[in-house]
Amino acid sequence: MIELKRAVKTYENGARGLAGVDLLIKKGEFAFVVGASGSGKSSLIRLLQKETELTSGKIFVNGQDLSTITRRQLPYYRRNMGVVFQDFRLLKNKTVFENVAYAMQIVEASNRDIRRTVPQVLSLVGLARKAKAYPTQLSGGEQQRTALARAIVNKPPLLIADEPTGNLDPETAWEIMTLLEDINDRGTTVLVATHAHEIVDDMQKRVITIDNAQVISDIAVGGYDDRETDEGYYEELHNQ
Repeated sequence: MIELKRAVKTYENGARGLAGVDLLIKKGEFAFVVGASGSGKSSLIRLLQKETELTSGKIFVNGQDLSTITRRQLPYYRRNMGVVFQDFRLLKNKTVFENVAYAMQIVEASNRDIRRTVPQVLSLVGLARKAKAYPTQLSGGEQQRTALARAIVNKPPLLIADEPTGNLDPETAWEIMTLLEDINDRGTTVLVATHAHEIVDDMQKRVITIDNAQVISDIAVGGYDDRETDEGYYEELHNQ
């Protein structure tokens, strides 16, 4: 699903985002990326979203070499990726239903599909009764659930969550993580960048630690192997 091969990102001011990173996240995994501010987590997320480009090396997502994606092709690439941010990024002038429906409108879904799918997704994230509410009428947890519904409404194979619990109280944070786990159980690959070490420790998922722009540890929990050095996994990813 996600493969980095000797990935290097160096910014114009000389700062290093990634320094020769090799990494493989297989389809269907749930993985955390942890590290201090400035370690390289944000660079990894931005590269996967193709908001910035590698200096050298390769990144493949679902078998596609990101360096070959043109500006015209970029919207189609991003349709296969759901993204959730710490600051929610909801449209203030749209209701919960309209915020989620907007993601389907972008991909030119029919009104019939929108009317059928959005209520299903809102029910999944526990917001069936909030469809007509506006973001300012929601709690932080409800806003994040709306953002999560918007991210998954088009059934993307990959979901990236960048500090999804950063603005939430502990109880609500756990509710969001439980939802992410449920989404992963349904087959979506989930990658979560976070500082929430208590959640990381308790959830018992794969933990990738980045420091000084390098992966310094990759701890597989729950039966996953170390995929960084397994060439068979690289071949399997390219054959998907």
